[in-house]
Amino acid sequence: MDGEDQRWMRRALEEARRGVGRTSPNPAVGAVIVKNGTELGAGWHRGAGLPHAEREAMAAVRERHGAEALRGADVYVSLEPCSTHGRTPPCTMGLIEAGVARVIYAAEDPNPSHAGRADRLLEEAGIQVVRNVLAEEARRLIRPFAKVQSSGLPWVILKTAMSLDGRITRPPGEGMWLSGPESRAEVQRIRAEVDAVMTSGETVRRDLPRLDLRDPELAVGRQQPWRVVLTRNPDLLPADAPLFTDTHRARTLVETRDHPEEVLRSLVKERGVSAVLVECGGKLAAVLLEAGLVDEWVGFLAPLLGGGPVPALAGSGLPEGLRLKDPLFQRFGQDIMLRAEIERAE
Repeated sequence: MDGEDQRWMRRALEEARRGVGRTSPNPAVGAVIVKNGTELGAGWHRGAGLPHAEREAMAAVRERHGAEALRGADVYVSLEPCSTHGRTPPCTMGLIEAGVARVIYAAEDPNPSHAGRADRLLEEAGIQVVRNVLAEEARRLIRPFAKVQSSGLPWVILKTAMSLDGRITRPPGEGMWLSGPESRAEVQRIRAEVDAVMTSGETVRRDLPRLDLRDPELAVGRQQPWRVVLTRNPDLLPADAPLFTDTHRARTLVETRDHPEEVLRSLVKERGVSAVLVECGGKLAAVLLEAGLVDEWVGFLAPLLGGGPVPALAGSGLPEGLRLKDPLFQRFGQDIMLRAEIERAE
């Protein structure tokens, strides 16, 4: 793989990361335009209905250097350029009209009706196409979009904070927080990656969570995630809970359906949700894991012993357990975070 192509693709991926948590139901995509080894312009997709990354980058080049500068340029984009007319015109047509020389992309479009179509259109117009440059890195960025395309379900992240003995509550009189402020700041960053935060009625009654984006920098340009409460007894939810009284109360949904999968599918279909963060107790966590609905687990381990009856994972048990793939360990203050995908049997 060409070293220069990798270098510029990393730059395109850097742009794409700016869109994470902002673009659903579309994927986060970045693009950079290069000529004679110099970056002329870059762009990222800012949201559904807005210009795609390639068109943002081309607009930046035209503004700084004029349209003629695009002729003969190389375009690096983290996802195969779109080839059909949706809310915006197809990027393949824009690239052809601009007269670029090469299009280098990382990941193929996971939409089966679009995958590979850009290659033919661009090559027929005399544009060289290079594909699969840093493809795995790009695919990780669009996992929620790809999951929706393949299954109609969102990417589900389960977050748990626990003591060393696997409990999710502190001893009586010690306050509600298990993890430290640094870990809670990281949870804010994770919330900024998703379109909805899901919890249980029991957690709402016990903890009165807010489940919002409180970091002003993270909230800029993002909608507050939907807050989804799963409960069989909506009448028992406290009417004065923050989820029902704060400035984002219109973004709170109460779901009484028995099957979480139905709720997740409806979030995709009716709300355009691609990624969901679950913050709940051990019972709902077990239900979701046992149903095979969780894709990624984030666990914060605090250096204390909690005791008490509330485990991080309840349920009837997972017969073969679940293994985690490519685990990432990070320290936040005194806590250790483990973040990894759930490894599924083929």
